[in-house]
Order: sequence, then C-alpha cells, then structure tokens
Amino acid sequence: MTTLSTPLENQQEQKRKWRILTLLALAELLALAVWFSASAVVPVLTQEWGLGDSGRSWLTMSVQIGFVVGALFSTLLNLADRMPAKWMLSISAISAGLFTAGIALFANGGSNPLTIALFFRFMTGFMLAGVYPVGMKIMATWTQKDRGFAIGLLVGALTIGSAMPHLLNVFGGVQSWRPVMWLAAGLASLGGLIGVFFVEEGPYTTQSPPFDWKQIGNILRDKDVMRANGGYLGHMWELYAMWAWISLFFLSSFELSGVGPAWASAAAFAVIAIGGIGSYLAGGWADRIGRTTTTIWLMAISGTCAVLIGFLYGRSPIILFIVALIWGFTIVADSAQFSAAVSELAPREYLGTALTLQTSMGFLLTLFTIRMVPPLQAWVGWRFAFAFLALGPIIGIWSMWSLKQSDAAVKLAGGNG
Repeated sequence: MTTLSTPLENQQEQKRKWRILTLLALAELLALAVWFSASAVVPVLTQEWGLGDSGRSWLTMSVQIGFVVGALFSTLLNLADRMPAKWMLSISAISAGLFTAGIALFANGGSNPLTIALFFRFMTGFMLAGVYPVGMKIMATWTQKDRGFAIGLLVGALTIGSAMPHLLNVFGGVQSWRPVMWLAAGLASLGGLIGVFFVEEGPYTTQSPPFDWKQIGNILRDKDVMRANGGYLGHMWELYAMWAWISLFFLSSFELSGVGPAWASAAAFAVIAIGGIGSYLAGGWADRIGRTTTTIWLMAISGTCAVLIGFLYGRSPIILFIVALIWGFTIVADSAQFSAAVSELAPREYLGTALTLQTSMGFLLTLFTIRMVPPLQAWVGWRFAFAFLALGPIIGIWSMWSLKQSDAAVKLAGGNG
C-alpha cells in the first residue's frame, strides 16, 4: 500500500531542503574566501617581497592552474562518485584553508618567499576543485524544477566568497597581509566544518556523467555546444582579470583623489560581491527571456563598462565606484547560464566531458588575461588597461547570437532560447 505524504510532511521536507541548500551556499561562500586572499594584499606583498608584474600575476594564476589540474584529476578518477560528496567538499575546503595558512607560516622570509607562496597557492586551487563543482553536484541532488534558482543562490555565494579577502584586508589594516591569510584560512575551514555537520545529498542523487578523452572530438564538432563555449570563453576572458586587478585599480585611482587605501579594498569587495546579486537574478531572467538574450545583454553592458571605466580613472571616486558596481554586477551574472546551456545542448553520453572541457578551457584562458593587465597598465596606463577585456564580451556576444539564431535554441531554457 502506498502512503502519500501529507502537506505538512511536504512542507517540512521543503524547509529541510532549503535549510541544507542555504548552509551549503554558506559553506561555499566561506571556502571561496581563500581564492583571492593573496591577490587582495598584492600591494603590501609587492613592497615586502619586491614583486614585479610577473610575480604579482602568478599569485592569482597559480590558483587558476591548480583549480584546472584539480578538476581534471577529480574527474578522471571520478572522485565525486567514489566518495560521499559532503566529505569531499568538507575535506577540500579545510585543506584549502590549511594551504592558505601555510603562506602565513612559511613564506615569512628567506631568499624566495614567492616560490613558497606559489606552491601553496597552487595547492589551494587544487583543493578548491573539490569545493565548487562538488557543491554544484550536491545542489543538483536537491533540485529539479527550481534548479535555476538554486544555481543562482550558489553562484552568488561563490562570488561573495571571492570578494571576502578584500573585506578582510580592511579589517587587517591594509598594511598587514598575514591577518588576511589567517582569516581567509579560518573561514575556509569553518566552511568545511559546516559541510561536515549540516550538508548532505538529496533524493535526486545520480552518477556524474563520465569524462572520456575520446569524446572531445565530438564536442569540438558540435557547433551548438561550441557556440555556448564561445560565450563562456568570452565571459571568462573578462571576469577573472577584472577580479584580480580591480583592487589595484581602485588603490591607484583613489590615491590621486586623496582617498585612503582602506576605501579601495572596501570598494573592491563591494564591486565583486554585488555580482552575487547579479548571479541570483540572472537565473530568473534566463528562464523568462532566454539564456542567449540574457547573456548577450549582460556581456554588452559589462564590455561597455570595461572600456568606460578607464576614462574615470583619477576622477570622481563616487562616479567611478557606481560604474564599477554596474560592471561587477553584470560581469559574473551570466556565468551559470553558459554551463546550463551546455547541459541542455550536449548529448548525455559526453555531457561530463563537455562540462569539464568548458571549465578547463575557461580557467586556462584567464591565465593570459590576468598576466596581460600589468604590462598593459605600464604601457598605456589604467585609462586603457581594462579596455582590452572588452574583446571577450564582443566574441561572447557573437557566439551567443549565433546560438540564438540556430535551430538548437529551442533546447535552451524550456524553449525560450
């Protein structure tokens, strides 16, 4: 005899579901505090360690490389299906915190503290590959029709977490980098503990689609999947370079306007964190007006801001901050929609490979744009250094417009394109 759930039981299950998803988002937010922990204190490390453009860039690039290597390692060994997802997330978050603390412990002196720091930064990125994708997997086990809303919640939490080091830098007094490392490490470890005690997988648990090298050729020949990838790569071209260098941009611009360095860190936090709201809202927009339309508009606005913001350098801090907020809101809001598009377009047999390939290509591309900003700034100044990031949205808009015009558009967002 089948027993039907009562409305109260369903309501209780819904409350439990959203309690777990909210705590999952909090765990991810705290864990991601380590991602830009070194980037947030680049000005101080530049003075203390005598860093050049290359050293400053590698403090962020090493995390990107570690993340790609970790994602490939995890996928090839199918770790997310071999061990409970909550334990993988928790162990990864705590480990990322420990590696971040290692910088404060061991990169204190000697002939080359940067080498020590880069090793720990690489390992931090490696471990974060067990936090971000695994969090998405856990979220998927709890959601079906409301998955877009949940993705927005999770990506929003990840975005705010990425901004946290800039806020921690304000509390650390701006001139001291070790407190930022310790605080970020502590937050990541706390996120891991939340995962241990409060996060669990839901009723829709399934095996992850496997990674298969042989399927890469099929993906590269799939025009519609590659159009979605083109949008994602255009988005990634712009995103992490902006996140990596916006604090230094504010610091230099505010100094010309007589504004203290603490405000530069606070502004950087706000500009990156507001993207969390954008990510949350964009999921709903995509469901209503389509993924292609949503991403095209968001990239058009963010690309315009990339060009415009340089002309406000050294001018009114308030106007500069407002434009930067718009840029921060739009630059990441479309992020989840590209992965969602691939999940709707790619056949099931190579979906796992398609998503892994998309992520890997995107994060590897960020190495180039992160590295290019400092020499461009030295060559043309901050007025034009960010303008080259607009090339990404231009290519991304073209790719998503092509997808919008294709027959495959009906597969996106429930037929909304």
